[in-house]
Amino acid sequence: MPPEGHDRSWVEVRRSARRSRTVSAYREGDRTVVLIPARMSHAEEQRWVTQMLEKLAAQERRRILGDDALMGRARELSAAYLGGRAQPVQVRWVTNQNSRWGSCTPSEGTIRLSHRLQGMPEYVLDYVLLHELAHLLVPDHGPAFWALLEAYPRTERARGYLEGVVSAARLPHIPGARHGAPSPDPAASCG
Repeated sequence: MPPEGHDRSWVEVRRSARRSRTVSAYREGDRTVVLIPARMSHAEEQRWVTQMLEKLAAQERRRILGDDALMGRARELSAAYLGGRAQPVQVRWVTNQNSRWGSCTPSEGTIRLSHRLQGMPEYVLDYVLLHELAHLLVPDHGPAFWALLEAYPRTERARGYLEGVVSAARLPHIPGARHGAPSPDPAASCG
């Protein structure tokens, strides 16, 4: 259960005898997993859970760009990878795109990015934004379109990341199946 004032629906605390001093936390779907030493008291656990939730929330706030910053980032990417030729009129987050990461209306110069990208690594957001910017120049997915994206060095990595997110969402969630397995890349760590 989440501490008061936190919007995450589930907090799972995992105790480990091998963990002696460090506490770490990460998001796993709609849960926050907090890893603590087994010897920690209940009061210490509550204090650390609250602290780690606050730390994760602060990290996520820093990673989420507002619409104005998103437009600025689009201009930077266009200049760096498309010779400044892609000039969007509007770039904004939307919450009604659940089957695609972004969309573009070339005739209006508008780009919309799914809110699901918020909090993903910067190179992934940059790839999706650059993908939509390329559509301002080439509306289809033909060879000319993909040639535009060749300049971005993390295209394949970002595509792989997004494919992994889609694949993971399709996996059945079996409660307790991964219990005790640490995250390969904890989002936060304190010691």
